[in-house]
Amino acid sequence: MLGRPIDRARGRSLLTQLRLILDIIGPGIIAANADNDASGIYGYALAGAQYKYAMLWVLVLVTISLGVCQEMGARMGAITGKGLADLIREEYGVKITFFAMGVLLIANYCTTVSEFAGITAAVEIFTTPATRLLVRWLVVWAVALGIWLLVTRTDYRRVERVLLYAAAIYLAYVASAFMVHPPWGHVLQQTVWPDFGAIHANQAYVFMVINLIGTTITPWGQFYIQSSVRDKSIRPEEYKITRADVLFGAFFTNLIAFFIIVCCGATLFPSTADRFNDAGEIALALRPIAGSLATLLFAFGLFNASCFGAITVPLSTAYAVSESLGSESGVGRRAREAPLFVGILATLLVVSALTVLFGGRNLAFLIILPNIVGGILLPIILILTLRLINNRQLMQEYANSRTYNVIAWITTAVIIALTVTLLVQQILQWIKST
Repeated sequence: MLGRPIDRARGRSLLTQLRLILDIIGPGIIAANADNDASGIYGYALAGAQYKYAMLWVLVLVTISLGVCQEMGARMGAITGKGLADLIREEYGVKITFFAMGVLLIANYCTTVSEFAGITAAVEIFTTPATRLLVRWLVVWAVALGIWLLVTRTDYRRVERVLLYAAAIYLAYVASAFMVHPPWGHVLQQTVWPDFGAIHANQAYVFMVINLIGTTITPWGQFYIQSSVRDKSIRPEEYKITRADVLFGAFFTNLIAFFIIVCCGATLFPSTADRFNDAGEIALALRPIAGSLATLLFAFGLFNASCFGAITVPLSTAYAVSESLGSESGVGRRAREAPLFVGILATLLVVSALTVLFGGRNLAFLIILPNIVGGILLPIILILTLRLINNRQLMQEYANSRTYNVIAWITTAVIIALTVTLLVQQILQWIKST
């Protein structure tokens, strides 16, 4: 009898802790999984189709880098209570902020275009030539309107709940990978101990590595994770849970990428990049090899991922630009309450939708472009982030450790080196052709 009240108290304590954890998790999982958007699915699928399992080792390294980069943003959001754009403006002034926002707008416009391109690619699998144009217009505008209503007519908690449910749908790619029966022993060997003789410095290989990095660690993702932690009012004493949320998100998103590469490597290798115009064609290519169910799962995952990105990328853009100008921002704000925030969201959705609708039939360039643009522009955002998080006056005892700095600076240096290598290769190719 004496033990029962204690047990009930302990039960209440455990229940309270569970509710606290469930209340705090979300930003890390959402920010990481949003990287598996239309351009990400297409990029991973091409990596498998062109290089089979030879790119899997890149995912291991990128997972570590993604976890570190996202954790830095989440930590700054929890400790300072401010978004990344807020801090850039306060610490570096208007000129640097204007430059950073220009970088972000370029990358985010390309990314939002790719999301709507992915949406059309997914739904057109199930259309006929006679209905394709009508379906494209109806679906694109329906999704754009749905996103607008979700962000401006609900609150952050509801948007987060929708995105967490959508994150679970990514498991469709795990099912599609198991359906093609890859040689799992060889897959795991290529993941942890790759054939380094297959690594090349040619343009196509460097392009694909930048593509994988650019779709996983994104400029907009750094702004989104920090703003969402700020918007959720995560306190410093709650940050341990958020940190676990961020690290799990980094692992989960690249686990999904792993299964996408395996699925396409087992079925579509060897293929060239010009064989597929979009991820929808990749889904169709699975049908004669893995069956209609694999095509359905891949297409369903593509549509879900594209809608996921079409919510988070415009939202992160609206957050960042509004914060950089000291304007009101946040989910659920009406136009009269946050005119700049709502205006940027609406403009990006409408302009991106129109770009896809009038962008021609070949959408491959529009879908893959954000990965390359993001990979090239990411070092700028990472350098600003690293300078901020190492500012002890700002972060105090929460400033970066030496290990975090080493990983983050190596990530930045590798991206810069790959970008310069690609640029030099393209210049030499141009000189040779002339």
